[in-house]
Amino acid sequence: MDKPLNFSLIGRSGSGKGTQAKLLLELYPKTEYIYTGDLFRDISSQDTEVGHKIKEVLKDGGLPFDDLATTLWMHKISYKVQEGEGIMLDGTPRRLEEALNLERFLNWLDRLDSTAFLLIDISREEAFNRLSKRRICSQCGKLIPYVGDFKSWQDCRECGGKLIERPDDIPEAINHRLDYFEKQVEPVIRHYEENSSLIRINGEQSIEDVFKDIKKALSEKFAR
Repeated sequence: MDKPLNFSLIGRSGSGKGTQAKLLLELYPKTEYIYTGDLFRDISSQDTEVGHKIKEVLKDGGLPFDDLATTLWMHKISYKVQEGEGIMLDGTPRRLEEALNLERFLNWLDRLDSTAFLLIDISREEAFNRLSKRRICSQCGKLIPYVGDFKSWQDCRECGGKLIERPDDIPEAINHRLDYFEKQVEPVIRHYEENSSLIRINGEQSIEDVFKDIKKALSEKFAR
């Protein structure tokens, strides 16, 4: 049996990682999707000390305790992923230490050579423009990116709800996340480049063209 493919999607906030992850999940449906942001939001809803702390941090547009992210995705993989399923990590790893932990974990699972590390690459200026203009549905919570056809949405086309600005998409919070990327995530990118394992995709294209480039790159990397 062929090994299932695994994916790690990296990129600045607003790069469209989540959108491309959904398209990849349609292409590879037997894949467990893991988004650290969702895991943190789930914890923030818990009536615990950590839950209260995470809720406070997220409300202020900050970033939670770094090592907690590793614990969360490792826990989910351990409890959810079956042998024949792939793994989709959205926005992970975010630090060099986390990247090394991920490599060791994937290697232990004999999955490292069937994993694609994808960088959806957009400039800081493009990221700020997208983040400052994206919206969220006040009713169903769907995030509406500021790309392609989404730019023309006046309301949510899934539930009809009103589109509003995300509370943490204020300039100060956006710049804080972009500063974090340059300080913490770019060393991860350099690490993958040095190991010749990074697949860099131009994210400043249409959603369709970005996905087309991803499929082409995966075809070349995992040609059988």
